[in-house]
Amino acid sequence: MSEESFDFVVIGGGSAGYAGASMAAKLGMKTALVEGAREMGGLCILRGCMPSKTLIQSANRYRTLRRAKEFGLRAEAIEVRGEEILARKRRLVGEFAEYRRKQLDAGPFELIRGWAKFIDAHTLEVDGRRITAKSFLIATGSSLKYVEIPGLMETGFLDSDSVLETAHIPKSVIMLGAGPIALEFAHYYNALGSEVTVIQRGAQVLREMDGDVAMAASDALAARGVKFYLGTTLKSAEKTGTGKRIVFEHCGEARTVEAEEIVYGLGRMPNIGQLGVENAGVHIQHGRLTVMPTQQTSVPHIFAAGDSAGPHEIVHIAIQQAEVAAHNARRLLQAPGEGLEQMDYRLKLFVAFTEPQVAAIGFTERELMTANAPYAVARYAFADHGKAEVIGETEGFVKLIAATGSCEILGAAAVGPEAGELIHELAAAIYFRATAHDLLRIPHYHPTLSEIWTYPAEELTMPEA
Repeated sequence: MSEESFDFVVIGGGSAGYAGASMAAKLGMKTALVEGAREMGGLCILRGCMPSKTLIQSANRYRTLRRAKEFGLRAEAIEVRGEEILARKRRLVGEFAEYRRKQLDAGPFELIRGWAKFIDAHTLEVDGRRITAKSFLIATGSSLKYVEIPGLMETGFLDSDSVLETAHIPKSVIMLGAGPIALEFAHYYNALGSEVTVIQRGAQVLREMDGDVAMAASDALAARGVKFYLGTTLKSAEKTGTGKRIVFEHCGEARTVEAEEIVYGLGRMPNIGQLGVENAGVHIQHGRLTVMPTQQTSVPHIFAAGDSAGPHEIVHIAIQQAEVAAHNARRLLQAPGEGLEQMDYRLKLFVAFTEPQVAAIGFTERELMTANAPYAVARYAFADHGKAEVIGETEGFVKLIAATGSCEILGAAAVGPEAGELIHELAAAIYFRATAHDLLRIPHYHPTLSEIWTYPAEELTMPEA
């Protein structure tokens, strides 16, 4: 068996893997990237962010056309053509994936095609090749995590992968789960005319968000006809004469919901089962790699990033984690006396591309209360905002969370039009440790959606009576 040696070997060619390998090579390390998947590109491009948002954009445009009368317009005889929606998605994803393939082929690192498995803490076997390295980055992404529900497999269902390849728009859908992916697909089907019922085990949608943010999101979807059952226990699934049925318990009562299709959205798990990390001595807890803020696993020269590392399965965080890992690997090899970088999760961004969108940055109120950190909060509703009224999108609100005394902005959230774009102003503010006073001093053009942030900032800076 031939043997090749590197300073840094990345396992996985998605967003985190590519970022980590590129950074390591730029830092002067001899680097290789190992990718075994038939299609290169990673989860975000192939089965995640890009295809799902492409479908959602079609749903948003259809919803806008259906509202034409509100704006003194008429759009007659509009229709949904699922095959054409799918064709556009495939074309765009193909272009994105081709660009990533070219990046991988032309990257400043060696691309090794094949499936990797650890033999020991410094050695991989890749389809008959032996690869040794001084350090590694595990960036193998995630796959669907299936919760055992009696009868579900026999009944059949769509999941967040297969939805992306399904042209048919069911007349009715049962959505299992209410995380960001599940809610995005609930919005997608609802906007295209499906009757949607969401069944969630937890007491709220978007469990990591503050309750007011989560409730604003579910209330907006409910106003469009989406039905929600929260705090449930799933019992079984079964076929009916015309579709499918979910049996569950809600508020102590047995209930059933029937629909043409079931969509499974109950989460994902790291792709680490076939890596042989136990051969390298890497610890796994509750199905996940144990990872420190330096992105090191329990074996200091083996790092992890992205979905395989957690705690937030978000692309920009995965890229940051991979780059931190590359910098720290370089320091371990070339400058062991230097301190190691750590991830700064003050800047954890979150966006759900529902309608209205949901976005957040920094700390939530729940996190600050748990940490006993004193804070003040102010909110402002889109219903009272001129530009939101002009564009006819008045659902939701924005809120700012600031430290008591200093008024440093600690967190922010938005449920409303273009929330995913609006939140980035607060990302910049939090990065530079700006205060509510600073935010208020920054000019905001009128009328724009972004000027809505000035209203809670003004409230936070008012002297106490």
